[in-house]
Amino acid sequence: MRLILITLLSFFALSLSAQGINFFEGTWNEAVAEAKKQEKIIFVDAYATWCGPCKIMSKNVFTDQSVGDFYNKNFINVKLDMERGEGISFRQNYPVSAFPTLFYIDFNGEVLQKIRGALMSPEFIKAGKAALGKLDRSGKFAEAYEKGDRSPELIHSYIQALNQAGKPSLKITNEYLRSQKNLATKENYQIIYEGAVEADSKVFELLIQYRRPIEAIYSKQLVEERVINACQTTANNAIEYRSQRILDEAIDKAIKYAPSYGKSFAAQAKMKYFKETGDANSFVKACESYCKTLEKEDRQTHFLVANELAKVFGKNANAMKLSEKLAKQAAEGSENYNFFLGYSNILLMNGKKAKAREAAETAQALVMASDNSSAKMAVSKYMERFK
Repeated sequence: MRLILITLLSFFALSLSAQGINFFEGTWNEAVAEAKKQEKIIFVDAYATWCGPCKIMSKNVFTDQSVGDFYNKNFINVKLDMERGEGISFRQNYPVSAFPTLFYIDFNGEVLQKIRGALMSPEFIKAGKAALGKLDRSGKFAEAYEKGDRSPELIHSYIQALNQAGKPSLKITNEYLRSQKNLATKENYQIIYEGAVEADSKVFELLIQYRRPIEAIYSKQLVEERVINACQTTANNAIEYRSQRILDEAIDKAIKYAPSYGKSFAAQAKMKYFKETGDANSFVKACESYCKTLEKEDRQTHFLVANELAKVFGKNANAMKLSEKLAKQAAEGSENYNFFLGYSNILLMNGKKAKAREAAETAQALVMASDNSSAKMAVSKYMERFK
């Protein structure tokens, strides 16, 4: 029963309207130009309007926040209807024999990866990571570097290519910066910005030291985002080495040097750390802290946190108490049947069958007033457990 309930929780959480992929609004040529400008891969959802699996991905996968975070950061994302408009001309250059077909295309037109058929969120993120791994422009820069080229243009491009390929770049960055008698140049500021990939590094200290002129080149927001990305890398290292000290260092620097994001980052970093280390009570405290950074009206995020608590630490009393509280907060006053179904599930997990039925009946009333036939079937099937 518990496993079924947790699975249902996950299903209903996926159907929420989360902040997912931002698809490019413009022509194909404009998307290619933007990809070249940012030196990114183009992800293309080649779909057909009548395709069922295409609709499932659009509804449940492209709207997933974790998917959006990953794809918005690493790709220029494009949706093309293969039977209309630019989709027809695209199909002539990139044949499609099944829907959906997921393309990963370099800005020079090379197909790095092509996948036929729909994927769920974990597999879709994994596919994106695989595509990034296939694009490695660092080789040509490495060759020039080994031949003695230490021009700032080469170093900047080399570091950027290493970062995009997911390869270590700190060694190259540090070697170059140590050779510089004067760091206060525009070229060196750009190299410091690109090379600040970890918060516990000398390059990060230089990013902070020369922050004002670097912000003049990029912007205050981009520098704060760079700080947060570096802190995230260090927080991931903390998980790998199971080091609370490293985690605290990442959090302290995020709060100090990126105040716009610091508190939210701190709570989320702790949530991830304590989830991975299996510390249920600390995870609960981190979830409470994170929810304090949210608006009360942010029902969706409150519910997703409630779901995570139940899914990861469903046997912990403190976790389930907070899960119920957050799910109730998401559901009360809402007209979204998913929130009430999720709340009902959590109540069942907590042994409160009568209240669970009330929440499920509210969900049923809401969905019956809609024209969503698949949702009606799902709710009707769910209600059978109360007979």
